[in-house]
Amino acid sequence: MKTNKITYTVKNITRIGALAASLLFVQSCQDALQEDVISQIGSEYLNTSKGLDDAVSAAYSTMRIWYGTERGNNFTEFGTDIYTNGADGSWKFMNTYTNQFDSNNGHARELWDEFYRGINTCNAVIDRAANITGVSDAVKTQRIAEAKFIRAHHYFILVQLFGPVELRLTETNVPTKEVSRTPESEIYAAIIQDLTEAIPGLENKKASSNYGRATQYAAKHLLGRVYLTKGTSSAKAGDDFAKAETELQAVVNNGVGLKLLPDFGQVHAFGNEINDEVIWSVQYTRSPLTNGGGNNSHVFFLMEYDTQPGMQRDTENGRPFKRYRPTVYAMETVFQNRENDSRYKKSYKDTYRSNRPGTYNASFDNTKGSLTFATGDTTMFLPGYEMTPEERAKRPYQVLVPSAYTEKLFPALTKHLDPGRVDRTQFEGGRDYIAMRLADTYLLLAEAQFRQGKIAEATATINVVRRRAAWPGKEAAMEITADQMTFDFLMEERARELTGEQTRWLDLKRWGNLIERVKLYNPQAAPNIKDFHVLRPIPQNQIDRAEGGASAFPQNPGY
Repeated sequence: MKTNKITYTVKNITRIGALAASLLFVQSCQDALQEDVISQIGSEYLNTSKGLDDAVSAAYSTMRIWYGTERGNNFTEFGTDIYTNGADGSWKFMNTYTNQFDSNNGHARELWDEFYRGINTCNAVIDRAANITGVSDAVKTQRIAEAKFIRAHHYFILVQLFGPVELRLTETNVPTKEVSRTPESEIYAAIIQDLTEAIPGLENKKASSNYGRATQYAAKHLLGRVYLTKGTSSAKAGDDFAKAETELQAVVNNGVGLKLLPDFGQVHAFGNEINDEVIWSVQYTRSPLTNGGGNNSHVFFLMEYDTQPGMQRDTENGRPFKRYRPTVYAMETVFQNRENDSRYKKSYKDTYRSNRPGTYNASFDNTKGSLTFATGDTTMFLPGYEMTPEERAKRPYQVLVPSAYTEKLFPALTKHLDPGRVDRTQFEGGRDYIAMRLADTYLLLAEAQFRQGKIAEATATINVVRRRAAWPGKEAAMEITADQMTFDFLMEERARELTGEQTRWLDLKRWGNLIERVKLYNPQAAPNIKDFHVLRPIPQNQIDRAEGGASAFPQNPGY
């Protein structure tokens, strides 16, 4: 059955008439505007039924600045305990925390501007929807709810990364330089109010009838995470963890068909992006007209396989950018139990087969001389553990053991591979990005329960995820007891389940141990990371265009 998916309205589409105007926003003047302002023609179009739908679609499209991009991955995977830098890329300083990571950081500026563009579009929808004619009350209610979900999402990301930011809850339609940083407590209050008000207006379904729109369960999942994060922030309240548990439990007990897939490996399988475990995903397409910059996560976690004997680049193995390399801690501690736990095998590629037959000299395996491969023969094997030279010499292919890993050669994450690209060089992937899934809900719920001292409940919750991750017949061996249910175990379980899914830096910040764990487990980052790195730098152009500059909109400490 073909799924009816939402098509994002994106800024780079050119159309005739009012529709084009509705998609274009007046760009912030270098010295004047704090936020983008909807143009006059676009403003008139937004007051129509089609304009309302297109405005909400355009707001959804601003998610693409974050999910499935190098920008989003740099902010969430780089500089953590489980990923460090590979050989290539000009953003390594976001892993090593050197002085290059400053207020002129392009990723911070682009994210800031795009999220505020999305926020202002949401503000316009919320302010105007009630007065738009030709739209049913039910549709208006849903579109307002979606706008509140998107606005809450954007502010939640911003407050986690930057701390106090400008809080705007009404449409900006005239240039302004009067801006200030709103306390975190007010931002969290606004996020919670938006999500609480959005939930009854969203569809109470496993997935929207127009796939990709937020549902009640997406909003509840996000609200649960907000309460959990708020509970360790400067805005914390005594009942935050209990409220997080309530919202997350509602998602687990959804009753609409959301469930863990029986096989962990199928969650991210190519072609299976729409499945019963997905709560909400950011939509991408195969059309260059509607795909924006595409989902690019397929290139960043790959090793340089294409220069090795018997191999050349192809769409199946991916375009290897070598940006993110798993740390020794991730490989040797997080994924240590591979006899019972299937997630290492189903997350990382361990075997490469020849697509360039011929005879070659070995490149990294010094137990080999020349090697001859036919098409489909194994050329490289990554066992994930050390093998003696004698053991390796028996294999008719190169064996890459952990002691031989480099910034170019390492286990490649397969979750985001996109063999559906038109050719081996295409950067703009078309796979939807899974932003929320039920296994994450279970783990967040276990965390909320643990924080309240409900160890037995947290153990039972985490065991649901662990049983699913087991190899067949190993389910009982994967279960833990209440005595084993420690916070360290919970942190590692999130890494095992969610590696490479844009959660880790935010998790470490929420837990209050970002600095400690990076110093322990990321040797490239350890020398430079400081206490102030729990916040990212405010973009300098935001400070410059504020009335009063840094006195009105101060930079975060340390930058």
